[in-house]
Amino acid sequence: MEEFLFKNCTLLTHSVEAIAALTGVFFYRKYRNTSTRYFIYFLVYIILLEKSGSYTRYVRPDRFLEFLLGTVIQKNYWMFTIGWTVVSAMFFGFYYRKILENEAFKKVIKYTSYAFLLFSLSYILLHWDAFFNMFFPVIKVSGGIVVLLCTVFYFFETLQSDKILTFYKSVNFYISIAIFIWFLVITPMVFFDKYTSYDPLVYERDWNYIRLRSLVFLSCNIFMYLTFTFALIWCKPEND
Repeated sequence: MEEFLFKNCTLLTHSVEAIAALTGVFFYRKYRNTSTRYFIYFLVYIILLEKSGSYTRYVRPDRFLEFLLGTVIQKNYWMFTIGWTVVSAMFFGFYYRKILENEAFKKVIKYTSYAFLLFSLSYILLHWDAFFNMFFPVIKVSGGIVVLLCTVFYFFETLQSDKILTFYKSVNFYISIAIFIWFLVITPMVFFDKYTSYDPLVYERDWNYIRLRSLVFLSCNIFMYLTFTFALIWCKPEND
């Protein structure tokens, strides 16, 4: 079973992502007058990003993107650094400003998100060459902190209001609990990415860790996207 999961991590991850996105599209009319519609847009965006990022499989001799060999975009580090790490943190900053009612929380999230964006772009410019050849742990961690801050504010506001009485009916509760657990588990793992390096002069690849990392990512992805799917199906639209 473990061997099957390891060999099919990408397929299984893309499958649960597609299930969540298609569920969102199917139930779009149900949420079209609420902020949840933005979350559905984001799920579709993730699918498009994953498909676009897979261009690297065609950057090989005798493939139609062979002309990218030797260029700075031969690998897709740049795409996922911007497209996922930066964009996801900015999206959740925007999304939680839509669903939170506490103005102080909204202001903190707003300025924290903008500070993160400014820091990320500055860091990328200062490490321009590395931008195309590696992920930046400091940006991943910073983005994770922004997302975790958003969810903590949501939980705190829920506990202080009447929402606590019906939290289990809220689509935003399930979204929050899913991304809270995902970022809480995944973010610290960036400090060990050096053990997946292809460069033996830097670190020797640790295949035991690579397998463990893949299975942890897969487990978290399955939990998160299936939680999104359940929430979109079971919950009722909430008035903003």
